[in-house]
Amino acid sequence: MSEIKNITVIGGGTMGNGIAHVFAMSGYHVDLVETSRELADKALAIIDKNLTRMVSKEKISEGEKSSALEKIRTHIDIPGAVAHADLVIEAVPEIFELKKKILGLVDRNAPLTAILATNTSSISITKLASVTSRPDKFIGMHFFNPVPVMKLVEVINGLKTSPEVTKTIMSISERLGKVPVEANDSPGFVSNRVLMPMINEAICCVYEGVATPEAVDQVMKLGMAHPMGPLRLADFIGLDVCLDILHVLYDGFKDPKYRPCPLLVKMVDAGKLGDKAGEGFFEYKN
Repeated sequence: MSEIKNITVIGGGTMGNGIAHVFAMSGYHVDLVETSRELADKALAIIDKNLTRMVSKEKISEGEKSSALEKIRTHIDIPGAVAHADLVIEAVPEIFELKKKILGLVDRNAPLTAILATNTSSISITKLASVTSRPDKFIGMHFFNPVPVMKLVEVINGLKTSPEVTKTIMSISERLGKVPVEANDSPGFVSNRVLMPMINEAICCVYEGVATPEAVDQVMKLGMAHPMGPLRLADFIGLDVCLDILHVLYDGFKDPKYRPCPLLVKMVDAGKLGDKAGEGFFEYKN
């Protein structure tokens, strides 16, 4: 397989700009795609801000910051952005129809040799690969938020992913300074298959009046040595994202243990989505 030099990231949100950040810091040329010039500029500004923070903490130099920023180009046109890509990483919201539309467009315009990856946190890799003409070159590359800080990359094989592609993505992840962990396609993979039922059960404890959100998180932090309580983590992830993942797990396994707690559904309906909305199980003034 040819050397990976040019990376295209589709989506400049929290995950997308973080993925672009770490690839640029590792010396790759990155084409970052958003739906408008305003959003593209915003994504680049966030990367600049995060790199500046790293300079202030003396983790990188001003020269390294400048070099990373020079390696990132922003686009609002997918065909042009993927035309010379060696690896395309899709990082758009967890909506299958949206991912299907974007991956089809990428597949039609990217070089036949390009690897297509998805940052999905729960949707079937095999199902997403099936909307492309290259399921053997399709793989899951699940980063964790915040991408520049978190070490794990969950590398998920679809049914037809070739061993060579898996080996390449594992190697690239290591070059990024990450720790890749390989898994096979299954609803929620490993991370969210284990995490989301715990978060859902924590929400049920609040729903049933067993304990307050503060008490639930204290028990898990002090008793189980979790650095962050499950309800604080749910707010950080986004309650809407948690609900989407639980729906994927419930639909995939048809097992009632994955059924979302009614309180989670109600909070999402009310717009209490966590950090990004200023309120979830806890309030966030900033």
